[in-house]
Amino acid sequence: MGARAAGVLGGLLMALLLSACAATTHPAGPAIRPPVLEDGAIAAADGARLPLRSWLPDGEPRAVIVATHGMNDYSNAFDGPGRALAAKGIAVYAYDQRGFGAGPHPGRWSSTAAMAADLRTAVHLLAVRHPRAPLYLLGESMGGAVVIEAAVHVPPPEVKGVILSAPAVWGRASMPWYQRAALWLAYRLAPGWTLSGRGLKIQPSDNIEMLRALSKDPLVIKETRVDAIFGLVDLMDAAQGDAPRLDLPSLLLYGARDEIIPPEPTWAAVAGLPHLGTRQRAALYADGWHMLLRDLQARVVIDDIAAWVADPSAPLPSGADRAASEKLATLASEGR
Repeated sequence: MGARAAGVLGGLLMALLLSACAATTHPAGPAIRPPVLEDGAIAAADGARLPLRSWLPDGEPRAVIVATHGMNDYSNAFDGPGRALAAKGIAVYAYDQRGFGAGPHPGRWSSTAAMAADLRTAVHLLAVRHPRAPLYLLGESMGGAVVIEAAVHVPPPEVKGVILSAPAVWGRASMPWYQRAALWLAYRLAPGWTLSGRGLKIQPSDNIEMLRALSKDPLVIKETRVDAIFGLVDLMDAAQGDAPRLDLPSLLLYGARDEIIPPEPTWAAVAGLPHLGTRQRAALYADGWHMLLRDLQARVVIDDIAAWVADPSAPLPSGADRAASEKLATLASEGR
């Protein structure tokens, strides 16, 4: 090895070793006050302020949805779905989770427990605001994993059901060994490094105009720390393991073109639901991508959500529930 190459390698190793000291998380602190709803925010018990958006119908809502966004996104993710559901008489609330948007410590991971506890806090506060309306949880991707954790561990009694849009149930048990090994090594050597995802050629939606807007939004995180990815995988581990314990009425939505959450762990999670076929079911959208609620066919998905909230036992208008049942039957016949 030449002197120059050795110097480059030595510099790289030094950078890795220095980065090893940079792992940081920001879980919730001790409770210092009762949580309250403020103007445009949820004030958590530890003093954290979580920006809150709302989309409200005219008059009393017939139902309330509390929504949790995906990784590197924030509450504005539900602007389109929120407006559409409000027009159908359903109130929608969404907040910036810790580490995202305008929430505390953007770009830094909090913890699975803190995220689930924040969702329970939001539920309790909004149920008091709307005591006569049934309340549902809606989680997109990472937010779906948060919903699972909040609903399985100390489930809020106010929640009548959950809607999981492409939930992040892709835990380590479903990852190839080299992905697990790469994440383990990167976390221990360079947890402060950031990754952008550029060059992966993964498409999250067919709504290109929406994706361009996200790329210009300063509140959308563009480069992710390794320790945040590690925290996300911990969350996905928990959600994958806990999905079979989900006892509430549930609707799981998945797009056949999803390039973010693989189909294998998704369909395994569906098949493992304890009340599948009665109080729980799935919906498969042939033209759906990962961002089902913002795809070009988002209206189809939103109409299904509104119909399910109105009557969880009725067939979905789109027929996506039948498509999911057929997919599950095919997988079962193939022994998968």
